[in-house]
Amino acid sequence: MGKCQPDGVHINVLMATFNGAEYLPEQLDSIAAQTFGAWSLWVGDDGSTDETEQILQEFGAKGHPLHIRQSGGFGSATNFMSLLANLPSVEGAPDWIAFTDQDDVWLPDKLERGVTALRQYPDTTPALYCSRTWVTNSTLTRRVPSAPMPRQPSFKNALVQNIAAGNTILLNPAAAELVRAAASEAGPVVMHDWWVYLLVTGAGGIVEYDNTPTLLYRQHARNVIGANLGVRARLRRIAMVLNGEFRRRNDVNLAALGRSAHRLIPANRDIVRSFSEARQSSLLLALAAVLSLGLYRQTTASTWALWCAVLLRRV
Repeated sequence: MGKCQPDGVHINVLMATFNGAEYLPEQLDSIAAQTFGAWSLWVGDDGSTDETEQILQEFGAKGHPLHIRQSGGFGSATNFMSLLANLPSVEGAPDWIAFTDQDDVWLPDKLERGVTALRQYPDTTPALYCSRTWVTNSTLTRRVPSAPMPRQPSFKNALVQNIAAGNTILLNPAAAELVRAAASEAGPVVMHDWWVYLLVTGAGGIVEYDNTPTLLYRQHARNVIGANLGVRARLRRIAMVLNGEFRRRNDVNLAALGRSAHRLIPANRDIVRSFSEARQSSLLLALAAVLSLGLYRQTTASTWALWCAVLLRRV
């Protein structure tokens, strides 16, 4: 079957690797098998000591467009942000950007679905595509769909929750230009995908959330971030509120947004300022501010958890 290659679309696929040899070949094969064929793979390796680099070199030797750079060994988020900040332009085609983990398996039409969803918008309008995933075990023998996201994506959601899983994200040219320009000024981020969701929505961009899973999200002992499913995940979210981790993450996100405030539309700059002030206000003022801002998470239960965080002064 021929590859889908719409005119003027080229996707830079960004991958952060670290000792990924066990599962990396399956992920690379799934990228090569995409029905959309106009892509290049840009890898930041975080100092792997296994066969990761050899596997990548063998992949490139098969004729696949591959670029490898050494990262600083500071972890996945920093690795992805460095890839963004140092990504050169591809001659003759507007840049699109996708992110990939080293240990998943993409379904064959993943990139094509994203391109189809985003081509309805002008290349000058920042637009982000993301989707549900099939959560699987290490051997890919069991599939459970990731949690649905029933509410509309927006900046008011992004301030208190990330719904854009990085391994599913595709950015159109305007969104790609936005995040590349901001990557060098962002400073520390919680995770690159949450920062991208914040930045695109904050700049007035569009998010297309696809309820159809587009990849197999492999769960194993070395996952950096695990799937957000089940009782254990709910308990982990509660613990994040109680131990102050949720507040710390908000600190980091707001600081990063502050460094890119000039890229946000005025209404969202006002929301950031009001939210920041509310976090430092008395309890009654904080409650009133969060209510008036209309911040929300995707489910009723998780929105109640947000209000508990406000009451406990852990937001």
